[in-house]
Amino acid sequence: MMLYICAIKIIFQNDNLKRIHLTDLKIHKELTMKTRTFPKIFLTSIVALFILSLSVAGHTAEYVSVKKDAVNIRSGPNTSNKVVWQVFESFPLEVIKRDGKWVNVVDFEGDKGWIYETLVTSKKSVIVNVETANMRSGSTTTDPIVATVKKGVVFEPLEMKGDWMKVRYKNEITGWMHNSLLWPTNPL
Repeated sequence: MMLYICAIKIIFQNDNLKRIHLTDLKIHKELTMKTRTFPKIFLTSIVALFILSLSVAGHTAEYVSVKKDAVNIRSGPNTSNKVVWQVFESFPLEVIKRDGKWVNVVDFEGDKGWIYETLVTSKKSVIVNVETANMRSGSTTTDPIVATVKKGVVFEPLEMKGDWMKVRYKNEITGWMHNSLLWPTNPL
């Protein structure tokens, strides 16, 4: 916000300086009308951009999961585009935008690509984003470790408790992990 305030201040200072040096009344009136209109338009634009930025900042990210194994992520929204990588079932992705039947996505490592919309679901999942993480029986670091998990393992998120998430792995094991070890950190 400070940048916008400084820009407005400079424009008003320049406006005042221009009026002081003018001697011709006719030119002064024309310039005054133009310079008074410009700050109003500029200020209106700044306010509109600020309101737009607030609505974007308040926007919650959309996350999806892949429906099946060996799904192609492409460089563009068409099957003729190059396959940039493949993902497996339940792999979480963040939606950047949609283009017809295609979804532009980004993964936990920042890799971007396109996936056909019928290959994703709104079912939530999270992925371990550190080399090794501990899954615990409760939501504190003093609770016993029930499993040690490697980077890239995907879980189903069950519930949140502060900075901790209860997760389940393929209906086999359930435990708690700190949000900082998972991506996305708050999928529910």
